[in-house]
Amino acid sequence: MSAPARTRRSPARPPRSADALNRPALRIGPASWPWRPRAALVCLAVTVLLAAAFLRALVAFDSADVGLAEVTAVLLGGGDPGQRFIVWELRMPRALTGALVGAALGLSGAILQSVARNPLASPDTLGIGWGAAIGAVAVIVLGGSAGGVSGAAAQFGVPAGAIAGGLAAALAVFGLSWRSGVHSNRLLLVGIAVSLTCANLVYWLMTWTDLDSAARAQTWVTGSLHAADWDRAGAAAVTLAVLIPAALAAGRALGALGLGDDAARGLGVRVDAARLVLLAVSALLVCVATSAAGPINFVALAAPQIAMRLCRAAQPPPAASMLLGGALTLVADQLAAGLFAPTQLPVGVFTAVLGAPYLMYLIVLRHREARL
Repeated sequence: MSAPARTRRSPARPPRSADALNRPALRIGPASWPWRPRAALVCLAVTVLLAAAFLRALVAFDSADVGLAEVTAVLLGGGDPGQRFIVWELRMPRALTGALVGAALGLSGAILQSVARNPLASPDTLGIGWGAAIGAVAVIVLGGSAGGVSGAAAQFGVPAGAIAGGLAAALAVFGLSWRSGVHSNRLLLVGIAVSLTCANLVYWLMTWTDLDSAARAQTWVTGSLHAADWDRAGAAAVTLAVLIPAALAAGRALGALGLGDDAARGLGVRVDAARLVLLAVSALLVCVATSAAGPINFVALAAPQIAMRLCRAAQPPPAASMLLGGALTLVADQLAAGLFAPTQLPVGVFTAVLGAPYLMYLIVLRHREARL
């Protein structure tokens, strides 16, 4: 019998991760990031969209007759006192708060979806937003006739309560779902359970208090930028100025975790510690955003997925998700204010209406991918 013929094998193609390691890198001091031209172009385009949406927010959010020429004059130091008041005291805080809140939500969603490796993971589905709502509504209820909180405690208590409640909900979700690591399906199931529990507690608090406090709580729970002022915008800006660079600096660990735990350990990443730090930063971003504007749903869910498809990346890119989150929030706020004029819908209601079909689309898409 003749020996079987030997087939010549073509050289194996290096894995995608190896190609990524050979790409040019952008270095700033000891830190470095892989250079991706398409992602850079997407970030540039989204930045232009964000700037246009921000300028549009300054031109028209209300019925005051202050157009583009007047806004430009005010920004350049001119304009009469009435125009300066409208631009700097009414429109600018609202636009700045919307951009900061959307950026924080987009970045938080990108971190959660990358760590959980699940496009359905977001602060909305994991209950962090509703946890923040419990803390804020509790302060509002205690500040009414049911309690004696007033003065400085009433002014700063709502943001502090939102941050404390969101962190408590995040700790409960991550603690209950941790079994030698975080599994995406277990994380989502626990998150949905915590979310439903927190939502029912919020509505129970609202039925327990007086009518005025319940109305204020309901307005906050819907997620709105109507009451944005320089105090909220300034607090959010200072806090996010610390959290956003910290989250972007953790991009190397985030990219390594996307390759799998074994590959991440091979690259020198402490997997469990990096995951806990990233989840903590993500929860803090959501809490700060919720304390400034209330729970705005589905921005953290949609922005990372849209950014990932635009960049053609393997996982949600943090920078593009952050910029796109800010742009989506500003555009949604303007549509909510303009489509039903003179009535202005809260931006949280508008994003929820648009986000529910998108959530169903993600569920169907994930189900099809699981069957393949």
